[in-house]
Amino acid sequence: MDRILKRRANLGLCGALLVGLIGVTPAMAVDAGHGKQVFAQKCAVCHSAAKGGHAVIGPPLYGVVGRQAASVDGFKYSTAMKAVGYAWTDDKLKLYLASPKTVVPGTKMVFAGLTDAGKLDDLVAYLDTLK
Repeated sequence: MDRILKRRANLGLCGALLVGLIGVTPAMAVDAGHGKQVFAQKCAVCHSAAKGGHAVIGPPLYGVVGRQAASVDGFKYSTAMKAVGYAWTDDKLKLYLASPKTVVPGTKMVFAGLTDAGKLDDLVAYLDTLK
């Protein structure tokens, strides 16, 4: 009887570890390559990702992670974006890109937002590569 209980306990522990590993690893994986595709589909019509890129409809996004909001010389930002007062971190970009007009009411950005969390994570991972 003890042997059966020990075996069940060991199987339960192994199962819990396996579920934990399977549940955590894929959920946390991000794909900057897929993020580049998302950028091409959702962002490239208005933003350049090129080093030394110029403003298109929106400011260039090369180097956006870590850059002060509303700081690209020559781009005419909204008053609301000028008042933001922070640098773009991954977390701030995710919040903003999910719902720009909610996070910065008065922004000139017409993009409605990216609500797919996986695509959003991948997009920000891609923006992180633009350095």
